[in-house]
Amino acid sequence: MKSSNDLRASLRAIDHKGYPAYKSLAGSYQFGSYALFIDHVQGDPFASPSSLHVEIAHKAAGFPEAYYKKDCSRIALQDFLTRRFASQFEDYNFKAKGSGKSGLLSVTKCGQEVLERSACQITDTKITARFHVGFPAFGRTINAGELEKILFDFLPRCVENSFFYRKLDSKKVEAAVFLAEDQEAVRKLLKEEGLAAFVANGAVLPRKSGISDLPMKHSIPFRSPATMEKTFILPHHGAISGMAVPRGITLIVGGGYHGKSTLLEALQTGVYNHIQGDGREFVITDDTAVKLRAEDGRSIKNVNISLFINDLPNKKDTSCFSTPDASGSTSQAAGVVENMEAESRLFLIDEDTSATNFMVRDDFMQQVISREKEPITPFLERARDLYEQAGISTILVAGSSGAFFYIADKILQMDCYCPVDITEQVKALCKEHTAPRTQAPGFHVPDFKRTLLPFNREKGYGGGRRQGRDNRHEHMKVKTFGRDSFSLDKETVDLRYVEQLADSEQTNALAHLLRYTLEQTADGKHTVREAVRILLELLDQKGWEPFCSSYIPCGLARPRKQEIFACLNRFRG
Repeated sequence: MKSSNDLRASLRAIDHKGYPAYKSLAGSYQFGSYALFIDHVQGDPFASPSSLHVEIAHKAAGFPEAYYKKDCSRIALQDFLTRRFASQFEDYNFKAKGSGKSGLLSVTKCGQEVLERSACQITDTKITARFHVGFPAFGRTINAGELEKILFDFLPRCVENSFFYRKLDSKKVEAAVFLAEDQEAVRKLLKEEGLAAFVANGAVLPRKSGISDLPMKHSIPFRSPATMEKTFILPHHGAISGMAVPRGITLIVGGGYHGKSTLLEALQTGVYNHIQGDGREFVITDDTAVKLRAEDGRSIKNVNISLFINDLPNKKDTSCFSTPDASGSTSQAAGVVENMEAESRLFLIDEDTSATNFMVRDDFMQQVISREKEPITPFLERARDLYEQAGISTILVAGSSGAFFYIADKILQMDCYCPVDITEQVKALCKEHTAPRTQAPGFHVPDFKRTLLPFNREKGYGGGRRQGRDNRHEHMKVKTFGRDSFSLDKETVDLRYVEQLADSEQTNALAHLLRYTLEQTADGKHTVREAVRILLELLDQKGWEPFCSSYIPCGLARPRKQEIFACLNRFRG
């Protein structure tokens, strides 16, 4: 490793040369208490900024070992440091002048969720922080003096004020770590107590606006119905009370604008931890929970949807069903089965975003259109078996059909954003009415033996590998379009209806994970489950390195297993 003086000398030697001379700076340099690595240099001042990272040994950083030994506290500390580093960069961004992206200093912009990101990684020996710098130039001529200002003045201050414990407010660091440990404690209690979710009293569920995930000011704090209130004792917070949602089938009803969807949306983001001040810190949901919805037009490949759709007029086999353009009902049926394959234990469903004919068929419609002429078995008739035979609970927002009352274990009415347990009253009313059909015969759990066919970049799935191609060295090009989609070469993967993706960096990570799968494990032998297991084991054991080419970029966030399955299922190929 070279010294910082070597870097300064190299900078001065290339001053006023053509921009490509910057590439000679790639390498590692010791800066006293940390090491600087220049991983990738941009091709010109208007291109994507250069990628750099710093490494700080724990002995120098000085954080208590207990703060990074558990996964939950380590991820929380990484998140805290990333946010701190980003705030430091704000003071120096574009302070160095020049053309294009000259002087840009950027790192991940974190949202309300606490995610595991490539921007900051903590191992047993060190802290690694990745970021971007726009190398300064006038036109396409190197301005080494401005880069020297960034690397020898701005950056050392930012690193010193972000990654050295003595420079931080120890109480704030402790609070971030302790909050994560308390949130993890609630997640463990969910499993021990047989619960699907927990919503703490005082939680703020409404968001500021449709484009802001910040908490809404002056909103009504959440308060559990007395019949569902439970108190937990957490390691740091102490006693905390709130609504404990049991496993089984829970129905959320109420008038429009009373908070039904707001509660469901809080539960669907409850698969992640949230930062202090978010309002949903203790809205904790089973971490395998999946929001299901209709997705008109999505592709489906070899999915056994016979639980819900059978006896099609065209005699198409629904035990191994494929279509490039699914209807709403077909896509939602496939979503249920695909997420059974992904080992989800909880389905979250909002009637507003569901296919009506998939969810329920009333008695009058069944009299007009006989069951023999209807190939769809509605979700209403499968939900009970999904729980009792497959162990999958459901939390359902409903407003148009009373048939769901007959299958619900718990019924909540949202009244001015406050939940009221009306289970006993509604069950009493149910006895006064004729019960609809709520269970269909022939329930079975599919075998989930779908395999990933070999992928050819020119022909798609089933074409085999191109002769003479070494896929490990000729990576497909990745391009991410925000949170909603990405492309591999020219193939776009649409994820806009995968609602629990919290960040565009998760989408970026999914692109890299899919690329690895297509190049390494799509061989006609690995099942989808095996392919996902390989990805998760590699992530756990080796981090991001196996999925990146020459260096690990800033800008990746770990998705859940359920979103990895969703990505594989939506790749058309």
